Amino acid sequence: MELNNLLSGPPETLLPVDPAAAELAAGAAAVDLAAKYPTSSLAWSVLAEEALKEGHTIEAYAYARTGYHRGLDSLRRNGWKGHGPVPWEHEPNRGFLRCLAVLGKAAAIIDEKDEAERCKTFLRDSSATAADVLA
Repeated sequence: MELNNLLSGPPETLLPVDPAAAELAAGAAAVDLAAKYPTSSLAWSVLAEEALKEGHTIEAYAYARTGYHRGLDSLRRNGWKGHGPVPWEHEPNRGFLRCLAVLGKAAAIIDEKDEAERCKTFLRDSSATAADVLA
């Protein structure tokens, strides 16, 4: 007989391989892959990180917001119920987590304090490792 631990939290959500991952790894441009695979949080995260690095905060915010929402859609399709772990250690989760991190950073830069704090908390609640790595 299997016993359920009633104190355990929701199960980890593990996303499938991102459709743009292989082509990004092979050197394809993220802008082309975001157009080819608009559901790819990974492609959007690369665009967001590049924009933020170049000082294009509004573009970074927009790219990150797009990838974040695409990631939420994917999480829900894969059993996520609005909370619970989304482990950084599972590589297909990283596109979503990276978008969430950039969204929070860009929000902080444009002084959208509530959004920045919400993203920071959501990232830490989803994956403490991601929050540390992406800080």
